[in-house]
Amino acid sequence: MNRFVMKCGGSTLAALPDVFFQDIRELQESGVETVIVHGGGPAINETLGKLGIESRFVNGLRVTDEATLEVVEMVLAGRINKEIVRKLQQNGARALGLSGTDGLLIEAKPVANADELGFVGDTVGVNAELIEGILRLGYLPVIAPIGIDRGSQRYNINADTAAGAVASGLGVERMIVVTDVPGIMRTADGEKQVLPEVTFADIEEMIASGEIYGGMIPKVRAAMSCLHGDVKEVLIVDGSVPKVLSKAVREGGIGTRILRG
Repeated sequence: MNRFVMKCGGSTLAALPDVFFQDIRELQESGVETVIVHGGGPAINETLGKLGIESRFVNGLRVTDEATLEVVEMVLAGRINKEIVRKLQQNGARALGLSGTDGLLIEAKPVANADELGFVGDTVGVNAELIEGILRLGYLPVIAPIGIDRGSQRYNINADTAAGAVASGLGVERMIVVTDVPGIMRTADGEKQVLPEVTFADIEEMIASGEIYGGMIPKVRAAMSCLHGDVKEVLIVDGSVPKVLSKAVREGGIGTRILRG
């Protein structure tokens, strides 16, 4: 695999050690192209709280009025995006930070229940030519999930949805979701073991039975939401494992592969 799209939460990326970013640099130097799409929910909540703006969610999506949208763009495209770029560059990687609004990178439209959610968007298309051009220049694109329509209206886009759209737009069949867990776990013979491969049906069964519970449910559902378009599988890995991306790209046998089934 000479190219992959990686999705990671902003807070997860910020907590990762330098060795993680050095691994990306080594992959870049060896000719493996990486595209990063990041989130930043906790940092957005924190900033909204400081400004006295209430955070509200409907089915896991942030209700985004004009004031919230300003904060979402400031935190995602400003603070977090540039923090990631700096961290990559400090560790020798060549990176370029972008928002989905740059060059109509992520074209968006309002979600179906926009009357409830406000300026929350679904992806319409991805400017793959722009991403390809950045990769040809030898840079790693770091993309904040803000979308825009042809009338220049901005939209807050769920990072998992944006990552899946970017991967599909680039024709990438496999995505890597970097989290703080080693994969989807199952208890067998009194021990927790990482499941190497699961389907959507397996996941729903495990949620219903209580094997997947608590904070793992949104992480798994987020990974599942990346599976659309050309994306055929999503790999969940623990970013704290040394050289986890190199192992995922070159060796396999790490984390949990989610297949549509």
